[in-house]
Amino acid sequence: MDQEQESRYSVKSRIGDLAFFGGTPAFEDALHVGRPNIGNRRKFDERVHDILDRKWLTNAGIYVKEFERRIAEYAGVEHCIATCNATIALEIVIRALGMAGEVIVPAFTHVVTAHVLQWLGIIPVFCDIDARTHTIDPNQVDRLISSRTTGILGVHLWGRPCDIEALSDIAKRRSLKLVFDAAQALGCTYGGRMIGSFGTVEVFSFHATKFLNSLEGGAIVTNDSELARKVRLMKNFGFAGNDSVECIGTNGKMNEVSAAMGLTNLESVTDFISINRRNHKQYQDGLAGLDGVALLPYQEERSCNYQYVVLEVDESKTMLTRDQVMRILHAENILARRYFYPGCHRVEPYRTLYPNAHLHLPETECVAARVLTLPTGQVITPRIISAICNIIRTVIKNAEEIGKLLQGMPAN
Repeated sequence: MDQEQESRYSVKSRIGDLAFFGGTPAFEDALHVGRPNIGNRRKFDERVHDILDRKWLTNAGIYVKEFERRIAEYAGVEHCIATCNATIALEIVIRALGMAGEVIVPAFTHVVTAHVLQWLGIIPVFCDIDARTHTIDPNQVDRLISSRTTGILGVHLWGRPCDIEALSDIAKRRSLKLVFDAAQALGCTYGGRMIGSFGTVEVFSFHATKFLNSLEGGAIVTNDSELARKVRLMKNFGFAGNDSVECIGTNGKMNEVSAAMGLTNLESVTDFISINRRNHKQYQDGLAGLDGVALLPYQEERSCNYQYVVLEVDESKTMLTRDQVMRILHAENILARRYFYPGCHRVEPYRTLYPNAHLHLPETECVAARVLTLPTGQVITPRIISAICNIIRTVIKNAEEIGKLLQGMPAN
């Protein structure tokens, strides 16, 4: 966004200033939650030219190997296997571990976490979350284990680690596989250790919306050498050599251009985290003291990537629902997202398969109705954040009157 557009921001103090009620939108261009961060473009171009000159585009080229080595080093693990995306990575891991029957998974997560299990013929058993952290509640996990349970699939949501210690204890005591979906947690720590080295195995995502992207991609990280060997075979059709196939496999390989982007962005990872931290702090300051609206805090004693700015809207205090606030922001071209609404249990095929699941997921239901994520990342400047906070404050300040105006309007 250029300086000329930024200079047009105006303070909105009245309902009539808001675009939803006839005012001019605050932003001409849409502000997205997951706009890609991009590192040194010159360096990326150099790598792409080298790839084209080498004419080695995939199949474990030099950039994929370097990316794997650098991610393993960054996460503090022995093995990293780069993949075409994190979904395939999870599928390969679950197959490699021989998980079957039932696997316990949080209901409040990206639906792909459940889809991977269902796709492989495994029943996802939805577990409630801790409302303070939005991550899977270990106390509920213990109650859901049955004779068919073979594993726990925890999710480090928003880059906030699960209660790894409690989940590890349960998995060990009940002889279960423990896998972590760490799609959002690169660069975060737990107990002084980088996420990536916990459980049997963890999976990262480098999708374009993640704070560190490889255009599209994922990675499997583990300290289990035998598992790493098996995973490498499985992501390459099971090939151990040109004419030797040792096991069933699929095509999960990362290509060289994706690895080049991943390497380029990894070289700027400290800058990306610094920007995210700055943005989160400004949102925190800009919305401080606003009744009924609160940012989910990060634990400052841990390293984290501050990748998401997560707002909770308490309707009982604001007199406006989260969805009403979202509609007003969207009219300003602030495309806030209600991640991970409405919860995995309320989308197909799960709402048909498990129609009563919501009865056992009260915290998931509550959080899914309150959460709104705000734009952040490399393209979001301090002036933009000031304008967004100004709009939210104006909305909440005039909530009672806005609520009356919204009565009778269609929900969408």
